[in-house]
Amino acid sequence: MFQSHETAKSLTWHAARKSIDGQMSHPADSPSWKLLDDKWPEFGNEPRNLRLALSSDGFNPHSSLRSRYSCWPVILVTYNLPPWLCMKRKFMMLTLLISGPKQPGNDIDVYLEPLIDDLKSLWVGIRGVYDAHNGEYFTLRAALMWTINDFPAYGNLSGCVVKGYKACPICGDDTPSHRLKNGHKICYIGHRKWLPINHPYRRQRAVFNGKPEYGIPPEPLTGEEVLHMVENGDRVCWKKKSIFFDLEY
Repeated sequence: MFQSHETAKSLTWHAARKSIDGQMSHPADSPSWKLLDDKWPEFGNEPRNLRLALSSDGFNPHSSLRSRYSCWPVILVTYNLPPWLCMKRKFMMLTLLISGPKQPGNDIDVYLEPLIDDLKSLWVGIRGVYDAHNGEYFTLRAALMWTINDFPAYGNLSGCVVKGYKACPICGDDTPSHRLKNGHKICYIGHRKWLPINHPYRRQRAVFNGKPEYGIPPEPLTGEEVLHMVENGDRVCWKKKSIFFDLEY
């Protein structure tokens, strides 16, 4: 990408822009972006270092009515680019294409190992990358900031339980769940905790579970807390240690 003069210039667009309304209009305004800059300033001080997102999901390439074949693309998106470019097809990198008669499921980490190795190398730095815009060579680094996926794929990638009585990654062991008597399915009835404290839905009874909601939402777990739970054998809310924990950051 840096061998194109226009693309190389666009890859530093995020550093030149200014947020004038205080709203998040680009991932550069997000807490995750700022956390990476604060924790690793040598990485954040180089605007050409790439901030990546990983997206993956499965689909049936032959027919929507049969599930005899599964295909899982794994795509990397570069968020250094401005919003009108970063989601263009030519800037999306197809890193893996996992195909077969079955979905990879929790074993997706096996297929992700080569990609994780490349991400480790990119975090250390690739020397001798030519920047066509500035006309110089530099050391390119990259970091994976987050993943983009639906809830089942989130469970495969993160190792979090996404079904059953403890399927909320935020509430964890305190997930308010209930098994329907007639439908025999599990429903999650604690979602009103995330509403403002004076929201009228909190006081409604008949349309929900017959009770008002006065609780407050729990604090999301940090990465260190999740790693501690997984390494100490918590298999109620976590079914495996994700391969993304192999990344230094």
